[in-house]
Amino acid sequence: MADAARTSRDGIRRLVMIVDDEHINRRVLGKIIEKDYDVIYAEDGREALDLIRKREKTLSMILLDLIMPKMDGYEVLALLHDDPNLSRIPVIVLTSERTAEVRSLQLGAADFIPKPYDMPEVILARVRRSIELAEDNSIISATENDSLTGLYTKEFFFQHGNRYDQYYPDTPMDAAVININRFRLINELHGRLFGDTVIITVAEQLNRILDGTDGIACRSDADSFYLYISHRDNYDELLSSIAAAVNDIAGSSRIHLRMGIYVNADKCVDIETRFDRAAFACNSLRNSYNTGFTLYDNSMHEKEIYSEKLIGDMDTGVEKRQFKIYYQPKYNITGPEPVLTSAEALIRWDHPQYGLVGPGNFVPLFEENGLVQKLDRYVWREAAAQIKSWKDKYGITIPISVNVSRIDIYDPELEQELLDIVHENGIEPCEYLLEITESAYTDNSEQIIETVKKLREDGFRVEMDDFGSGYSSLNMLATLPIDALKLDMVFIRKIGVDDKGLRMVQLMIDIAKFLRIPVIAEGVETKEQYDLLKKVGCEIIQGFYFSKPVPADEFEKLIEAALGQN
Repeated sequence: MADAARTSRDGIRRLVMIVDDEHINRRVLGKIIEKDYDVIYAEDGREALDLIRKREKTLSMILLDLIMPKMDGYEVLALLHDDPNLSRIPVIVLTSERTAEVRSLQLGAADFIPKPYDMPEVILARVRRSIELAEDNSIISATENDSLTGLYTKEFFFQHGNRYDQYYPDTPMDAAVININRFRLINELHGRLFGDTVIITVAEQLNRILDGTDGIACRSDADSFYLYISHRDNYDELLSSIAAAVNDIAGSSRIHLRMGIYVNADKCVDIETRFDRAAFACNSLRNSYNTGFTLYDNSMHEKEIYSEKLIGDMDTGVEKRQFKIYYQPKYNITGPEPVLTSAEALIRWDHPQYGLVGPGNFVPLFEENGLVQKLDRYVWREAAAQIKSWKDKYGITIPISVNVSRIDIYDPELEQELLDIVHENGIEPCEYLLEITESAYTDNSEQIIETVKKLREDGFRVEMDDFGSGYSSLNMLATLPIDALKLDMVFIRKIGVDDKGLRMVQLMIDIAKFLRIPVIAEGVETKEQYDLLKKVGCEIIQGFYFSKPVPADEFEKLIEAALGQN
């Protein structure tokens, strides 16, 4: 076994087949290699193929004579070459004819051993080296190709793309990213086996598209593919053909694809960045439920740079207090005159480069990148300090509502953190209002409800924000622990348009009254909306009709007006 360890790197004896119709040749060669390898024999090509198919998983090497009866070595080589399961086995040709080398190499031979066999150490070295190279290639192939689709893995895809650019620097190339919409849902509804079939179908179509063209493809993630292909203008046809093949196997289920293309990708930019840009374009279609594609352009590039700048500047913005809190008043309209009752804290960013930036530009961005919690806590502390400031200055409490995001809800430290904030600022939890969107309740209702129950037991008041934008059932609404409903502003915009919009608002207000929950209407802008809402029994109103969101010093004018100090 000492010699065996020398022959193989892992100490395992490999199995070698010797195929030769001459008995003496088989025995001579067998004697040379049997001390290092396990050996089996075949007298002709047909017998060899039968044994190869039986031992294909354990056979490490074939030593093959070319001139044999029944089936010669060339035929065996050709059959092995064309069979994907057998072509991995290295073949060393046994020949005394130099002219046979070219044809044998074309058919996949790994090396040659000349007859007669008079140099045993050379023969062993050739066998050992050929086996090692074949095993190394097998390992590389396993890491180079995705096991499900056979396409390149992302790492090797980028390597091959860079190599292609080196050989063909002047060929215009497009970087494309294809994604299967809602693939996780496809797996949940139809099972992982069906999901794998969808993935394989997309890969097969990409191989079909690449056949005879300049380009490569990879599976980059579970449901995404990269395509690096010579420039073309028919991406609508390309994507439609892939989608048609996928939906052929989907039956009644409709599967939609989206695609982003960085056309004539700039080769001065590294290849990973080129595909980041294509992915950026692809993700811009994320909320679309149709198959379609879009091209990456300068405006997307500028938006990408803008987004990355905001993300990079977030920490500095918090540290230097560039984020400013604006306050929008809420008025109770149940009496003869509106009465200032509370405010909502809204954030703006006084960015040193971009000026005053609205929350729509950075809040969704921070939610996607996991930064929103830090921003939320900044707002919470600022709002709590403002409640205390106005309480000391005017002798009254103006409750302020702050947003609690879905990410915050899942934080096990949320309850304690909020309690610490109110205690540090010397205010009561009941003076601090928490707004949680309706969609958060429907995400994981049991956990959300449990968390909200604890917060209410601590004395916090909780408002369901954007009510009507999600899918809460009436039964769920009856069990939710909330202190107020905020109607989504979409409903408010419709109430003056037709009777249906007003009746819908009336219905929601009636349900809230039955549950003894006050209703807040936000986004109220006109006298007509105000009058209609008052008529149907809405209790609290927020919107431009009274005031836009304003800084704290301007809000104080509203407080002073409410106190009759003007």
